[in-house]
Order: sequence, then C-alpha cells, then structure tokens
Amino acid sequence: MTLDEKVLASFYNIITESKQEMFDRIAMERTNHVTVVMENIHQEHNASAVLRTCDCFGIQTLHAIEKNNTYEIQRDIALGAGNWVDLYTHSDGVNPTSTCLDELKTKGYKVVATSPHATQDINDLDLTQPIALVFGTEKKGVSSTVQDMADELVSIPMYGFTESFNISVSAAIALNIIRRNLKHSTINWKLSHEEQVSLKIQWCTKIIREGEMVENEIRRRHFENY
Repeated sequence: MTLDEKVLASFYNIITESKQEMFDRIAMERTNHVTVVMENIHQEHNASAVLRTCDCFGIQTLHAIEKNNTYEIQRDIALGAGNWVDLYTHSDGVNPTSTCLDELKTKGYKVVATSPHATQDINDLDLTQPIALVFGTEKKGVSSTVQDMADELVSIPMYGFTESFNISVSAAIALNIIRRNLKHSTINWKLSHEEQVSLKIQWCTKIIREGEMVENEIRRRHFENY
C-alpha cells in the first residue's frame, strides 16, 4: 500500500461505513477532465448555484475570476457544495482573467467560452482534450479577453425570444450535455486511483473535527513505520 492508501485506511477506521461507501461511490464519478471558470459574476446566488451544479455533475474544480466582484458562497444555495468542490479564486495582477486562462492552458486545458452568438453548438464540442468551460457575467457575457484567448466559442441551443439563459441555468445545461457526452465516449475522463485516494482523504478531513491535524498525525505515524 502507498502512504496515501494507508492514510485513507486509517481515516476509514474512524468514519462510518455509510460515509465510506458514499465517498467511494462519488469519487469514482469525479472528473478533472472538465473544469468550470466563472468570470466576474455579479450575483452571489448565481455563483453559489454554479458551485452546487459542479458538485452535482461531478466537476471537481471551479475557478472564480474576481476582477470587480468578490466570490461569496451563499450557504443556503450552495448546500455544502463548497466542502466537496475545489474552489480557486483569481484576483491578483492587472488582468486576473488572462492569468487564470494562461494557467489553465499551461495545464493542458482547452479554453472554451460560452456565447449566444457562437456558431458552434456545445453538443458538437470535441472533448478529447481537457476542457475549461468559461461563463461570463449575467449582462455582458464573457469579456473580450476571454473571447481573444478562447480556443473555441460554443452556444447552448435556445428556441425562444430571450437571447440568453441565466448563468446558473447555462452552467447546468452545458455540464449536463458535456457529462452525457463524456459518459458515452471512450475518453479516459475519470480520476485515477491515486487521485481518488487523495480526494477521499481530503473529504475525510472535512467531516472530522480538526481533520487536517488528524491527517498530519496519521501521516507522521505511518511515516515513522516506513
């Protein structure tokens, strides 16, 4: 067993069997193949709803670009999703949008921005490469920086008079389409065994009092026995 596997086994001796089963089941459906980026979202309830949507669709990471607005989680909307999804905020520098997207591109992500004016349907998006899906502000959509840096622009099909969906609705529809297409593909989109073990350790620390201290003590004991 690896050190992380031993650490997880020690945590599983502490938490209930129902929690173990839940962590095992959910970790198997988690993905880093898709990450979500929110650019300067104004409405806190929308931002929190997107976080909750990411958890529901198994998206493990969410990036919030804070240019003029600070990302705040509304607990009654997010319903604890902040405990299970890794949230990264980007606010440093003259243009945090370009900093965030450059970082994601360096990690191998294809930047895909949503726009009602895009000619490509999100249903036709090639998912072979990891995707960073960018959503813009409620009124103006993605910024010119995002449009310039995006590898692709996609639209969500609409059939009414209104030009765009609410941001949280857009995220839910887009992620549902992408999740469905990944599930029916041959793409290796799930977390590796090692990533799942690491994630489950992280979740264990969330539900145990002073979980990080407990983890450090467990690691110290196992390391001494190596």
